[in-house]
Amino acid sequence: MSQAHDLLEKLEGIRLRFEEVSEQITNPEVIADTKRYVKLNKEYKDLQKVVEARHEFKNTLDNIDSARQMLKEESDAEMREMAKMELDELEDKLPEMEENIKLLLIPADPQDAKNAVLEIRAGTGGDEASIFAGDLYRMYTKYCQEKGWRIEVTNSNEGTSGGFKEIVMNVTGEGVYGILKYESGVHRVQRVPQTETQGRVHTSAATVAVLPEAEEFDIELRTEDIRKDTYCSSGPGGQSVNTTYSAIRLTHIPSGIVVTCQDQKSQLKNLDKAMAELRTRLYNLEYQKYLDEISSQRKTMVSSGDRSAKIRTYNYPQGRVTDHRINLTLYNLPAIMDGEIQQIIDKLIVEENAERLKASEL
Repeated sequence: MSQAHDLLEKLEGIRLRFEEVSEQITNPEVIADTKRYVKLNKEYKDLQKVVEARHEFKNTLDNIDSARQMLKEESDAEMREMAKMELDELEDKLPEMEENIKLLLIPADPQDAKNAVLEIRAGTGGDEASIFAGDLYRMYTKYCQEKGWRIEVTNSNEGTSGGFKEIVMNVTGEGVYGILKYESGVHRVQRVPQTETQGRVHTSAATVAVLPEAEEFDIELRTEDIRKDTYCSSGPGGQSVNTTYSAIRLTHIPSGIVVTCQDQKSQLKNLDKAMAELRTRLYNLEYQKYLDEISSQRKTMVSSGDRSAKIRTYNYPQGRVTDHRINLTLYNLPAIMDGEIQQIIDKLIVEENAERLKASEL
């Protein structure tokens, strides 16, 4: 119990900071400074979770003290029995509450709350890899719809027999990056391709990359560093979709990063989207250093230098999906390809939380 009271003491400083931030975000000067206001608002939401957990934890500890006091002083057998039952129930709840608070006290990745850029690229396996990239696109689309997130394709290159050689999209919603980040890596499929006449099982792959979307004040872009090219949008087979030069290609000269956007008929809209994507890619050059650092400690994450890491296999003949990071095998492949990937993500989150707790000194 002394440990529990020590934890409560640690939380007092957080409660005081929460009150301070609560005052600051109503200050007109702070509201006028967008960058500062957004930062404080984020801190307010994070601290609020801890303060609410502290309140519940403190109530539980107070109730435990009251139940113990009753056991000491009460002579009525029935009342003592009630107090004993309540005490057992409350003491059973404590370890889980402590664990939850400790997790909340470990600084979360500040990127987790952001929107994401999701890229799927066909890997080894020719036409079949493109078809599989299309299957993954459908899987993520269904999953995002289920979550109430919005998907906006910014660039795509269709495969010759269906699917995509590559497809890039923005995913907007609450806490998108913190959930989708576990999908980064190589996804492998084992099945008889539609193009195979002998009925042999082939192995193909597609690479998924999930990047946190940079907000406008995360990175400053200088116009003199960007070369802008316009061209006609092209559809499947390379035919021109429209005759106006609405597609945009931006080249960031210092880094050599190139982004294209051609899904809108308006050049202005394509430019806005391309600028947002360029900002995200530049931001991610820095963010990847952090990712590479933590990926060596956490098996749930794949570093940028190890994008070749195979994270999941989809085996059609056996109807199974295996996530290699946590040795999880499920025999419900059709449901998973239909967007039901939450159970896999939940298990990865549990695993990562265990690793974060182990790494922390709480």
